[in-house]
Amino acid sequence: MSYMSHIKRCNQFPRDEFLPFYIGDICFGLTHKDHVSHLIKWPEVFTADSAGLYLSPDLNTPLLRTKAVNTVVSALYEQGVIDSWVGEQYSISTEFQGESQMLIERAAVAFLGVRGYGIHMNGLVRKQDGVHVWVAVRSKSKPFWPGMLDQMVAGGQPEGISLIDNLVKEAEEEADIPKHVAQSASYEGEIHYCTATHRGLNNDGIFVYDLWLDETFTPRNTDGEVESFELIPLSKMADIVEHTERFKDNCNLVNIDLLLRLGVIDKSHPEYQEIQQALYAKPQAINL
Repeated sequence: MSYMSHIKRCNQFPRDEFLPFYIGDICFGLTHKDHVSHLIKWPEVFTADSAGLYLSPDLNTPLLRTKAVNTVVSALYEQGVIDSWVGEQYSISTEFQGESQMLIERAAVAFLGVRGYGIHMNGLVRKQDGVHVWVAVRSKSKPFWPGMLDQMVAGGQPEGISLIDNLVKEAEEEADIPKHVAQSASYEGEIHYCTATHRGLNNDGIFVYDLWLDETFTPRNTDGEVESFELIPLSKMADIVEHTERFKDNCNLVNIDLLLRLGVIDKSHPEYQEIQQALYAKPQAINL
């Protein structure tokens, strides 16, 4: 393994297996051709040809699109074609907080290959021997990436809640962090990635936050999604990322960003320039 291998893994998809998904004449993502074959069973909602998947022009308001598309994805979930259901609505637009075209169930975001967003927060502690990082071990009952390592706090970004309010909510649920402490987290930027999975295309953006914590604080999970927390030296986290696959895939991107910002990965690293360019590049699916 290497830092670059993690970045490449999160930015790979066989382009010829996907069709651009259009609302009007604007592309909002890439949909796997297998998924297209299911969606066009509702021709009043979806049509397709060799050039793309299209939402019906008769669905000419966000409300009409939301109702029609969620009816389809709900039916596909009941049929087992979509393998999970979260019960959170995501806004579909060309950019974060852009003009919303519709709302769809979170589990259908990758199925359609449209843009999704999430928040990840690094829990950091300054000790006499250097910076340490709180690492979460995901519950073994999680349907995806069970038992793997994760950031201290992470979650999807649904419609109807601000980034900071979502961060505060997730921090309380996942690590029992008081509101006033979570609100002191610093926003450090956004990382984009685009990767094919068995569920479709993760065409996502991660909003990264750092939270510096007192040595006396110990996170405690309250929603059952985290099995345990471990405070490890930043150098150990770097070694785990560079040489293993123990972290959930997209968490490696957040870790590498942290290592760059704190100078652990610096110009002395033989792949420094390549790592920087690849990590902060716009994914191909955005510029269709």
